[in-house]
Amino acid sequence: MDIIQVGLLGITAVFLALFIKNYKSEYSILISIVACICIFIFLIGKLEIVLSYINSVVELIPVDGRYLAMILKMIGITYVAEFATDICRESGYQAIAGQIEIFAKLSILLISMPVLMGFIETLGAFL
Repeated sequence: MDIIQVGLLGITAVFLALFIKNYKSEYSILISIVACICIFIFLIGKLEIVLSYINSVVELIPVDGRYLAMILKMIGITYVAEFATDICRESGYQAIAGQIEIFAKLSILLISMPVLMGFIETLGAFL
């Protein structure tokens, strides 16, 4: 049922921002940012539930915790970067949004390098 609240919050923010945009366009951007932050707060509550399920799976299946931590970091980087780039694009700053995307991609690459290096070493051992 939270999706209904989040959807209504988003739609209300859009209508309010469109209405106010005719009078004060800077306030419409502020409304958009506040709505995004509120939705992000809803998301944080859901992430705690997801993390508890992931911990349950880790207890059932012997998985190296480092790999799971890397995946969670990558998901976090992706979400935060998407959140920031959407706000930048909404505000009209596409160049900044592009730089955030590049930084996020490089951050994910940096996090995944130990796995990639381990794979290459394993491949080298077979050759």
